[in-house]
Amino acid sequence: MDHDGADSGLEIEAWRTLGGVRRFSHEAMATVFEVSAVHSDERYAAQAAHAAFDLVDRLERELSRFVPNSDIARVNRLAAGERTRVGPSAMECLVIARHAFDLTGGAFDVSIGTGLPSLELEPDAFAVRATTDGVRLDLGGIGKGYAVDLMAELLEEWGLGQALVHGGFSSVLALEAPEGLDGWPLTLSNPGDPSRVLVHLSVRQTALGASGLRKGDHIVEPCTGKPVRGRRAAWVAVPRPEAAGAEARGDGGPRVAAAAVADALTTAFMLLGLEDIATLCERSPGVEAWVLPEPDGDQREQATLLHFGGSGAGYTSASS
Repeated sequence: MDHDGADSGLEIEAWRTLGGVRRFSHEAMATVFEVSAVHSDERYAAQAAHAAFDLVDRLERELSRFVPNSDIARVNRLAAGERTRVGPSAMECLVIARHAFDLTGGAFDVSIGTGLPSLELEPDAFAVRATTDGVRLDLGGIGKGYAVDLMAELLEEWGLGQALVHGGFSSVLALEAPEGLDGWPLTLSNPGDPSRVLVHLSVRQTALGASGLRKGDHIVEPCTGKPVRGRRAAWVAVPRPEAAGAEARGDGGPRVAAAAVADALTTAFMLLGLEDIATLCERSPGVEAWVLPEPDGDQREQATLLHFGGSGAGYTSASS
């Protein structure tokens, strides 16, 4: 099995056996983005993949807080009462982030407790106004998923409908599967022991997000700033809407960005109580989650995978 996704515990199962799948990769947003696609013309497929990677680079320039004049860096410099214009992508990400904040009771917070609700978003004017000082945004928890959503839309425009896109395997979007398969074969594994497969998945038109603690304390409680404890990993599957993309926004809201939402939820599910996770999945049709708690004591091999939402169709469970 290929372990490119070992840090997230999410990966393509035996991808080398998938006939006709071409792979292209690109470094951006402090990770490796990859396009796996089926197309008879390798040169054309490469052109489409590189167009998608150019899109990622543009998004990074607009959304990264580390780029001095990015949309997010300008928002982070706002004092109380000040206002700045942002591009459509930054506004869309902020609207999605605010929705995820409300949906998860603040467990997903791109301001890490510095006051996301105090920012007034003006989507029609593409403007953000600060009502208090000191709000600091970091879209790292949603930006990769959003980029994956837009990359998938672009690939479809190029005619590459049989494709899977991921950003470091923490943000994955499966379009249609290669011929002869019901879906893209993926696995969920224990990040602390990548050889131990927990779940086999077969997915199409579905986004998956993954969060884990193998790389250390990078997920923190928004209110306290303290690292997460008690969870080893969390994965979320979100169905992609039938009509994806900007043209699907019939009510003037943001696109239904399945990978961005999966990114947000998987971070939140590293923090939320199990009852809250179960309730959210029950209220969100099609959303499924898997949570791997940190076992007590030294009995690490006895970690029990928990599943929420869905009917269990489309995947088979393996021993943890």
